[in-house]
Amino acid sequence: MDVQRPDRVNVLLVDDRPENLLALEAILNSPSYNLVQASSGTEALRCLLNQDFAVILLDVQMPGMDGFETATLIRSRDRSRSTPIIFITAFSSNDTHVFKGYSLGAVDYLFKPLKPEILTSKVQVFVQLFQKTVEVKQQATQLAAVNTELSKSEERFRTLCACSPLGIYVADVEGRCTYINPRCQAICGLSLEESLAEVWQREVHPEDRDRVVADWLAWIKESQEYSNEFRLAGSKNVRWIHVQSSPMFSDLGKLIGHVGTVRDITDRKQAEEERGRLIREQVARQEAERANQMKDEFLAILSHELRTPLNAILGWSRLLRVKKFDEETIDKALETIERNAKSQAQLIEDILDVSRILRGKLNLNKHPIRLESVIELAIDSLQPLAEEKSIALELTSSPNVGQVIGDSDRLQQIVWNLLSNAIKFTPEEGKVEVRLESVGDEAQIEIIDSGIGIAPDFLPYVFDRFRQADSSTTRSYGGLGLGLAIVRHLVEQHGGKVYAENNPGEGAKFTVTLPLAQRNALADDDDWSELNDQAGTLPTLVNVQLLVVDDDDDTREFLIALLEEEGAMVRSASSVAEALAALDSSWPDVLLSDIGMPGADGYELIARVREMEVLRGGMMPAIALTAYARESERQQALEAGFQMHLSKPVEVPQLIAGIANLAGMLVDPEPADSAVETAFLTPQSRADY
Repeated sequence: MDVQRPDRVNVLLVDDRPENLLALEAILNSPSYNLVQASSGTEALRCLLNQDFAVILLDVQMPGMDGFETATLIRSRDRSRSTPIIFITAFSSNDTHVFKGYSLGAVDYLFKPLKPEILTSKVQVFVQLFQKTVEVKQQATQLAAVNTELSKSEERFRTLCACSPLGIYVADVEGRCTYINPRCQAICGLSLEESLAEVWQREVHPEDRDRVVADWLAWIKESQEYSNEFRLAGSKNVRWIHVQSSPMFSDLGKLIGHVGTVRDITDRKQAEEERGRLIREQVARQEAERANQMKDEFLAILSHELRTPLNAILGWSRLLRVKKFDEETIDKALETIERNAKSQAQLIEDILDVSRILRGKLNLNKHPIRLESVIELAIDSLQPLAEEKSIALELTSSPNVGQVIGDSDRLQQIVWNLLSNAIKFTPEEGKVEVRLESVGDEAQIEIIDSGIGIAPDFLPYVFDRFRQADSSTTRSYGGLGLGLAIVRHLVEQHGGKVYAENNPGEGAKFTVTLPLAQRNALADDDDWSELNDQAGTLPTLVNVQLLVVDDDDDTREFLIALLEEEGAMVRSASSVAEALAALDSSWPDVLLSDIGMPGADGYELIARVREMEVLRGGMMPAIALTAYARESERQQALEAGFQMHLSKPVEVPQLIAGIANLAGMLVDPEPADSAVETAFLTPQSRADY
């Protein structure tokens, strides 16, 4: 058994084989914690008598007392009941042993041979958790000591007030002092025959002087009770005093003067300030801890939500490469890959939307819209998801609901988020109802589901970012907790409001209200609709010469296959150097270039292209097709010389529309600037801006 080294966190290694203990020590050797070895369960229990451990690595198969029996005894003691146990075994990997280990309170179950990086990371997590726990306990002890000292200070102050004589004065009806005791003279410098108003003018702190003198003169005139606290600045140090005074009357009820007391309350004021500071620090610490907890929960959920669809994508991709399936299975695999890729893309879009909201960069392209068409598009896109759970989607729309001024894609996103949320929390064969009606000068959308409802204690936080009613690993429903926060922001951007409540009986109800457009704000001819009509009837790209520049082989091959299928004549380059060489031999109709590339990037390429245009005497349209999708990066691309900025993953209609527009193949192409770019973007891609 090893002897504990001071000032280091303890890690207990239990194994009956010395070579295994030696291997564990070699893997976990670190200056940040102390490795304690035990060759049996009995020896391990002796170690636990007087020492605390951050984590215990426990072999399952040991002579005499095996790991399961040892773990049972460890858990039976109060001191070690919460100590994390990681079982290590090479005996069996069947579920029975694993379940037994977890039933005894194990936090993990590892099989030999061990992967050093995995073991090291797991142990490090519990070491850090143990250190944080110790640190929190120390902070709690320190805070308790500070609070105790503060309480003692207040008690001393009360004792001094009780034992020390107060400053006492007596004044005539004019406010001149006729009696003062030594304590009063020491506190505020009063002297006999001196007017209190004169003393306040001389001794009171300049910031309090006018108020104190005015209050005192008013009290003298009205003969009322007087009580006031203020600062004295006549001496070297500023002091707080509390002055109380009452009128004195003769037996006949005639005012004969005033009697008062003066107390030095500087200590009390300082104690109040200190207490306020401590309370503010404590509140700030609690808020920081909550913020860190929410961040950790969000990162854990984000990892899970991104990895889950990635597992299906990679799994099916590998299977399709190594095995031959029938056509039905291949279609199912491709459908699964596409569905999970869209799921990942939606998660990324939600994160980007929140980023834009926080930076104030979420812009809207507003125009007159009929909400019924927006709602129908959202319902159509979610109908397959509802059918999978046999959920009935019903739309009830009042006639003659007016138009609103807004961004059609963002309004569709609002309805889509609320509907998908309702479908997610509604059980199979349930019902989700959408109601649209006008209420006064507002359009009202209600989405009502027959699901599980919203927990009452979570209802006030349902629209907060990163907040979820259940963020545990056993939760039944996925998501990042961003959708409803985005909904609230988008609704408010449109001048509306959104509410959440539990539907009487069961389920939840979300209500969105949006201001109806005034008649003078509606145009007879909607340019937006015309642009959408153009995008819906795009020509093919027959005989259009394109140069595709991208360092990623998969992306480049995909674009070549896609564009050649549309009839374009495509050449490609994997770097700026190859692209410039291709441009020397032939000048394409449109250039499609990535931005981030090794060696030289897309900005350098477009700069060289614009230089070459001077010699050739003509301009070549260029599209930046990149994963850099922020607004600042879009502006940078347009300012660098690109006519259009499209973000990956790009929608095929969006790409074809952009190329056709820049190649002059549309009926009435717009000028090649950022307005054109926005006009032909799909709802999903326009969210990037």
